[in-house]
Amino acid sequence: MQAGMDAHLFKPVDTDASAKGLGATSATILSRRQRRHAVISSDTMRNRREGDIVGTYLNPGKQSFEMGVNSEIYVDKTEMMRYLNSLVNTKQRYVSVSRPRRFGKTMTADMLCAYYDRAANARGSFEETQLAFTEPTQTAKGELPWDCYLGSFDVVRLVMTDFIRTGRSVGDGLATLVERLLNELAELYPHVSYDRDDLFYSMDRFYQATGTQFVIVIDEWDAVFRQRQDDVIGQTLFLDFLRDWLKDKSYVALAYMTGILPIKKYGKHSALNMFTEYSMMFPRQLAPYTGFTESEVRDLCARYGRDYEAVHAWYDGYEVSDIVPADPGHERLAAGTPPKASRYALYSPLSVVEAMTTGVIMDYWNQTETYEALADYIRRDFDGLKGAVALLMDGGRLRIDTSTYQNDMTTFHGRDDVLSLLIHLGYLGYDSETGEVFVPNQEVLDEFRTSTKSPEWEGPLRAFEKSKELVRATWAKNAKHVAELLEGMHDRADNKTYNDEAALSYAVQLAYYAAQRYYTTILELDSGKGYADICYLPSPSHPEAPALVIELKHGKPAKTALDQIRRRNYPDRLEHYKGNILLVAVSYDSNVRSTDPSFKHHSCIIEEA
Repeated sequence: MQAGMDAHLFKPVDTDASAKGLGATSATILSRRQRRHAVISSDTMRNRREGDIVGTYLNPGKQSFEMGVNSEIYVDKTEMMRYLNSLVNTKQRYVSVSRPRRFGKTMTADMLCAYYDRAANARGSFEETQLAFTEPTQTAKGELPWDCYLGSFDVVRLVMTDFIRTGRSVGDGLATLVERLLNELAELYPHVSYDRDDLFYSMDRFYQATGTQFVIVIDEWDAVFRQRQDDVIGQTLFLDFLRDWLKDKSYVALAYMTGILPIKKYGKHSALNMFTEYSMMFPRQLAPYTGFTESEVRDLCARYGRDYEAVHAWYDGYEVSDIVPADPGHERLAAGTPPKASRYALYSPLSVVEAMTTGVIMDYWNQTETYEALADYIRRDFDGLKGAVALLMDGGRLRIDTSTYQNDMTTFHGRDDVLSLLIHLGYLGYDSETGEVFVPNQEVLDEFRTSTKSPEWEGPLRAFEKSKELVRATWAKNAKHVAELLEGMHDRADNKTYNDEAALSYAVQLAYYAAQRYYTTILELDSGKGYADICYLPSPSHPEAPALVIELKHGKPAKTALDQIRRRNYPDRLEHYKGNILLVAVSYDSNVRSTDPSFKHHSCIIEEA
């Protein structure tokens, strides 16, 4: 659910189809919205008359959700409740959703509270939504109609930034949380005895006495990792608190946490291993509810008369996959057949809203959060991070290993950990099928450009331009220029890279850094008769690029390297690329005196295979 969206008010309604129970289309039409407002108004008045208790943290009601529904722009994501209902009172009832800021996390939490809250009387708020016109959800428990759990639970709604703050210990914050929540429970159920010093025991007491389970909704759950980054003891205390409060507790019907970061890992393990992660890397069944989809944005552009192509270029680009069949009602697949994933191109919701209401296509990112966070992370030049950023800004994609990232703001062991964090912050898109990261759209590219304007970036960006020039010279078979560029770039490298062919290989790989936009790099390719030093194989997105076979020689002529390529038939291993292969022989002579003009001189020969 994203804040403030109703993309379909201009479409006509098929009243006959609705009357026949055939289900609604994705359109939400004006007459329904008018009826919804009337129902909301009458529900609100009835709540006041009946004196239902609406708490700050316990059973907060539907008002926040209705404010979103009543906004000028509102996109209906209520179908998400079908999936969440299928998790209620199962082992999978622990849900952790991580998304960047501006992606509607709070609005979704508001929706859950309105739906499950037994005191909210929210039927009128949902009867005209897409959820109410869906078919029952097929589960192992049988069919679940859309309203199967509507108003069925006591809801606990917490925003952790209310309790986790700088200048205050995590223990004090949790003590305040427990005190306030127990006070509200005692007010709602004054006849139940409980232990004021034990939240876990007391909630079980309230459940046993009333027979009513809890849906626990936690927003900004990761505040302790963002606001108290170095407080390892406080972070551990907080994770242990959540585990002891929620894990295997019969009073929990559903636990839903949302934040920017996935659950913190310690080594390969998590303190909250009962939660299923739904992240920007792997949103699972919640993929279509993670941001605005293409059809939703097209409808908005039609409604507001905006240029869809411009909106697409500026705010699209977050590619996600649900990795499950699109609909549980689809015909079951044969045994052993992997399910087909549905892929979605998602848009940044808040930016789309701003573009629709203002009519101006521009960068709205820094209107809500500073780019300083981005600048701080990419200044950490782990494993050539600055070169990676230059490549990504140039439209390239990088394959990264996300498994070592510890899901916090401070623990980085290399370039890939920082890039993984930038995915969760929304600064990079992630393709789960290829494991590649990329700059998703023009808006985020503007943020990168702003963050790389400082003098410290002049060298890395200039080196990347030289690397691009090297790739183009190689394609043009301009061996002399390739040798000059390699020599110049090698001169700026550490002198240790002149000691042997392995060191030369490392220097050449750095020089060809920009090639990663077009190629997959393979070192020591086995030809059957030997090993080719470096091979660059065209990526599927650039099949027109020639395959490159690079052989290096230290202290021997470049012709020796080329003869070795021919003699050992290295190109035969690349038969798939036959007719589009370049053989690149590179050498330098380190035995020349430093006073000789040919000292560290490079030579190159390039031929077609």
